[in-house]
Amino acid sequence: MIRLIAVLLFVIVFLVVSLPIQLAEFIIGRFRPDVKDRSSLAIVNWAFRVVLCLSGVSVTVLGEENVPKDEAVLYVGNHRSYFDVIMTYVRVPRPTGYMSKIEMLRIPSLSTWMKYLHCIFLDRSDIKSGMKSILAAIEKIRSGISICVFPEGTRNRTDAVLLDFHDGSLKIAEKTGCPVVPICINNAGAILEDHMPRIKKTHVVIEYGKPIYVRDLDKDHKRQLSAMVQDVIRTNYEKNKSLV
Repeated sequence: MIRLIAVLLFVIVFLVVSLPIQLAEFIIGRFRPDVKDRSSLAIVNWAFRVVLCLSGVSVTVLGEENVPKDEAVLYVGNHRSYFDVIMTYVRVPRPTGYMSKIEMLRIPSLSTWMKYLHCIFLDRSDIKSGMKSILAAIEKIRSGISICVFPEGTRNRTDAVLLDFHDGSLKIAEKTGCPVVPICINNAGAILEDHMPRIKKTHVVIEYGKPIYVRDLDKDHKRQLSAMVQDVIRTNYEKNKSLV
């Protein structure tokens, strides 16, 4: 429980202390949005690294060289833990927004940072809202902001490697032609979800698959995009089991 208490105290203090920083970031963004993007990324990356340190989480990263640095991408990953966002966000080489459930808007300060980081809030109970979120993500990609999605739609609480994908999120890549980077995360549930509310010292393996360039696919392969991404994640998941 000590790790959980330490993490909660740090997060609360950070969210309170960072309120004036958010104001400064807002002002900077009015004149230099590119500077705001970089500074917000750096601030939240620092906070996430502290959370990982307090949690005792160590991460082995494979295939990071596969992530394109010169263009926006669509990250697609399996989802087992709240820590998935934290562990992957500290690796992003450029501003990146995450698709998140709309309930996160209820959390003061945190929701502001998420907006600054180009996160998109999805109401899973409203089909029209879901389409608006996809369109917003498409605009982010076109403006140079990467997007990360977990197409299972929720954290996987089963023994299966993957839940069925909600394929709508992959329309982001189909409409923009951006590269799709599969992310496979092994052992994330052992941090918290497998024994809530305790946080345990855990080793996690994250592998970034080779990018799938949607713009280079023919029509038949574009229709199979979801299956292609899932196959990469499943293959890497089984391969990396022995590394955790």
